[in-house]
Amino acid sequence: MTSVAATGHGHACLAYDDPATWHARTVEQVTVGLAAGEQVWVVGPEEPGAVTRRLGSVPGFDAALGRGTVRLFATGDAYRHDRAVDPRRQVRAYARATAEALAAGHTGLRVVADATALVRDAARRDAFARYEHQVDRWMRHRPMSAVCAYDRRALGDAAVAELACLHPESNADVPFRLHAGDGDAVVALGGELDQTHHALFAAALDRADPRPVAGRLVVDAADLRFVDHRALLRLRDHARRHRAAVVLRTRRPAVARLVELLGLTEVRVEVLR
Repeated sequence: MTSVAATGHGHACLAYDDPATWHARTVEQVTVGLAAGEQVWVVGPEEPGAVTRRLGSVPGFDAALGRGTVRLFATGDAYRHDRAVDPRRQVRAYARATAEALAAGHTGLRVVADATALVRDAARRDAFARYEHQVDRWMRHRPMSAVCAYDRRALGDAAVAELACLHPESNADVPFRLHAGDGDAVVALGGELDQTHHALFAAALDRADPRPVAGRLVVDAADLRFVDHRALLRLRDHARRHRAAVVLRTRRPAVARLVELLGLTEVRVEVLR
């Protein structure tokens, strides 16, 4: 997952078992962000004094903190912590923060946030997962990047997987990734979609809720290594609810044969060369 942490703008999930992993990532993010001329937000459960001591070794940190180039937030100050997150409101909040960072002369906004406290129950996790995809879509072509951290000890592997699979990159062991696409592709899929993970995919697709454009739900599946018939049916049904057809772009010709065998007339496969 180091590529998103170390280059450009992106959206990554960090699942950790040892707080030292989270601590190291905050140091890395602040270092990279300052070098890139960005404003950097560090959001987490710790007291600002503890965070300041940990980041003190970053070149230029004290001066950056003093002029607001680095900002430290308790989780509850950056997100609503007394109820489930409102996805649209939270995206708007980061859109404003990014605009303010640019207006102040920074090249963009970089956020490293421990969101564990925001997803401890199913309802809040559902809302936050929906937010994760919405902010992923917003960030895709804007000068904001984020690393979203989750403590696996507090949440468990299954809960972390619900969130990690909605990031383009993650260190968590997730079978697939569903995230914002480029160009006319509304959504992108990578990894493997088989019957073992059908429930997780169904939840991810529902939370992302990709909307067709001009009657087509274009899916970039170039990085999808395997897809079974259940996942194809799930995509077909999702598009059908929006009165659209699926266009699945893949590097695997066998997918077209599977679609033909299933008689899925509402799914068109475009084989990438």
